[in-house]
Amino acid sequence: MLSAIMNLFGRSPFAPLQSHMNQVSECVRHLKTLFEAVKRKDYDEVQSITDKISELEHEADVTKNDIRNHLPKSLFLPIDRGNLLEVLGLQDKIADRAEEVAILLTLKQIDMLDTFKDDFNEFLDKNIETFDCARLIIKEMHELLESSFGGAEAIKVRAMVDEVSFKEHEADIIQRKLLKSLFKAENEMTYSSFHLWLKIFETLGSISNLSEKLANRVRLMLELK
Repeated sequence: MLSAIMNLFGRSPFAPLQSHMNQVSECVRHLKTLFEAVKRKDYDEVQSITDKISELEHEADVTKNDIRNHLPKSLFLPIDRGNLLEVLGLQDKIADRAEEVAILLTLKQIDMLDTFKDDFNEFLDKNIETFDCARLIIKEMHELLESSFGGAEAIKVRAMVDEVSFKEHEADIIQRKLLKSLFKAENEMTYSSFHLWLKIFETLGSISNLSEKLANRVRLMLELK
């Protein structure tokens, strides 16, 4: 693994970050199929997908630790080493949240009621959409390096950061609507199921929140150049 990480640094100081983000993306991707299994009440499949997400999160953790442990202190970096590690940490938290959502769904067999199903689908899609926009910013890091963090590429990335912020705002609005739908269905479920759904909504919503923080951290890098 050390050799692989060092080879990535040889290609670009941002290549390890991008490689880790690809692993994080795999964790987030599985949330769609996970909730499809919940809708079908296929709880064996829910457990199987959760196990897969946990495996992917562990792989991302290993990569994160290797990057942290082997980031050369003498390597010339176009950004502050601490900023790079902070971006890495935010990416890691997104993978953690995806795993937490999955684990919550294995604690108890819960139904997704028609009362809030449509709002939940919209909320899930918006969180993934917000994350995808942040992921695209990380993909642009090499191009930013090539442009010395200026010019048209920097303008493009700033616009992408604004888009992430807007989508996170949309996710917040949908979450408020979703919570209203959940409270309408409060009498249709047990106390424990109701509070478990609340926790699921909160944890899922943190994916878009962390995506916005990640995008804003890249914006700060641009402002510091």
